[in-house]
Parts: sequence; C-alpha cells; structure tokens
Amino acid sequence: MKKILLLLIFVSVNIFAQKTEGELINVTSEAAKKAVDTSYVGWKKAGNFVLLFNQSAFNNEWLGGGTSNVAGNAGLNYDFNYKTPEMIWDNKFIAAYGLTKLKDQPTTKSDDRLEFTSLIGKKAKGYWFYSGFLNFKTQMDSGFLQETDAVTNVTTYTKISHFFSPAYLQAGPGMLWKKSDNLKVNLAPATSRLIFVHKHFTEFGSAFGVDQGKTSRFEFGAAVNAYYKFNIMENVSMENILNLYSNYLDNPQNVDIDYQMNLVMKINKYISTNVAFQAIYDDNAIGAFQIREVFGLGFNYGF
Repeated sequence: MKKILLLLIFVSVNIFAQKTEGELINVTSEAAKKAVDTSYVGWKKAGNFVLLFNQSAFNNEWLGGGTSNVAGNAGLNYDFNYKTPEMIWDNKFIAAYGLTKLKDQPTTKSDDRLEFTSLIGKKAKGYWFYSGFLNFKTQMDSGFLQETDAVTNVTTYTKISHFFSPAYLQAGPGMLWKKSDNLKVNLAPATSRLIFVHKHFTEFGSAFGVDQGKTSRFEFGAAVNAYYKFNIMENVSMENILNLYSNYLDNPQNVDIDYQMNLVMKINKYISTNVAFQAIYDDNAIGAFQIREVFGLGFNYGF
C-alpha cells in the first residue's frame, strides 16, 4: 500500500514538473511580480456533484459463483473563493457518503466524509502570502467493526465511530505559495490540532490518540497542505490534495499523512467515470495505511 501511495504522489509531481519546466525558463522579473492570476476580483464559485451506482445480480442457478449486491455513492466538492488585489480567501467543502448491500448481509458504509477547509492570505511578495488556515473533518454516520467467530461462525458488529467521533480541527498561521486556484502550497509551522471523540469510545482504553477517560486531545506541530488540479487530457482531470502534520509534543518523526486523489473522466455533460483514492497514515489511530478507493460510472453535475 505504501508503494501505491508513493507512486501516485510521484506521478502527480512528475507531471507537474514537466508541465511547468518550460514556463519557468521563460519567466521574466516583471512577470514574476504579478504573481497570482488577476482574471477575476470578488467571489468565484464552482462545484461538482456526483452520484455513482453499481449493481450485480446472480440467480440460484448461476454456477460461476458470486453474491448479488447493490451500491451507491454520492459526493459533493464545492469551492467558493474570494480575491482582491491584496488578499485571497479560499474555501473548500467536501462531503461524500456511500452504502453497499450484499445479499443476506447488513448494509454497510462504503464512503463517509465531511471536510471543510478555509485559507486566508495577505499578499507578501511574488506568489507568496502571509496566511492563516482552518481545517475541520469528521464523518456523518456510524462505523462498525465486523468480527466472525471461527468456532461458532457468528458475526458481531461493534460500533467504533460515529458523527463527531472522531473529529479533527486544525488551525494556524503560516506562509502560502499560490500560483493559481489549481496550484498552491501552505506551510504552517505553528499549527494547533484538536481531536474529539465521544467518552464511550475511551471508557475502556484510548481511541484515535485520545487517552482513556478523556474526550479530546491537544497537539501542536507543523502542517503542510498542498493542492494541485490539472487536466491529463481533454475531459480528463485529476485533483490532488496532500496534508502532512507533525506533532512536536509527541513523536514528531511520525508524520501524519492524508492524500486524496479525485480523477474525473467526462463522457458528456452529465455522465462521467469517477475514481476516488485516499490514503491516510496516523499512528495514533492505527500503525498502518488506511486505504479508500471508489470507482464507478454515474451522474455528474458541475455548477
């Protein structure tokens, strides 16, 4: 899984390097002073709603094997940015939810995300801004751990998360390098982070890094937030979001990683193929990569 994550990041960075190499060679000192795109002043809003549906069915006489199933995923990605000649304010809201139903089994979640990021900057020099950012993320529905007893073959479901458990809130000052709405990196070396969890998840032990008997955890460290969106070819776009965090107060060498990739391949105005990939590494939650991947053909609406 680590190799897959590193490969995706490497491909994105390599494409960016090839694309911008020619531009950087011919940049004049006068052009560099202009910094950020000046094609608009005021609010710029854009969003995308996608609805994916998958279904497989087998009758009792089907000898090839298989389990009938139905799955659906809905997602919203909305940006609303404000800009003046001396200031920028970028906001992004992401919501996603999906369900999967296998024959003769309970319905389970296939996706569940709720995230909001706000980034404000005051022009410094060139592409650089003095910045401040806020990020909040949680989930909307309960999550369950499925366990099957090897002897009795009885399956049990234990609730391990729900809305606002866990929830993560980050905020801090820093410096933003922004070339356009589709390419920016924010460096925040003094970032505070709070992790919230309901008390019943820490009643008998720690959860998501929150100690037993407590409902929150405070961290202070450095954050790096990068965003890059580009067109691979006509009607095929890739959005990359990378968030890194190091907690100065506890094992700063263990950097938390949250990488998201959204690939949209448009067939026409309303139909597209979508691929969503996310890899999370947080040793407070689990000492391994958490991987999420959603692929499907469905309804796509941009606004």
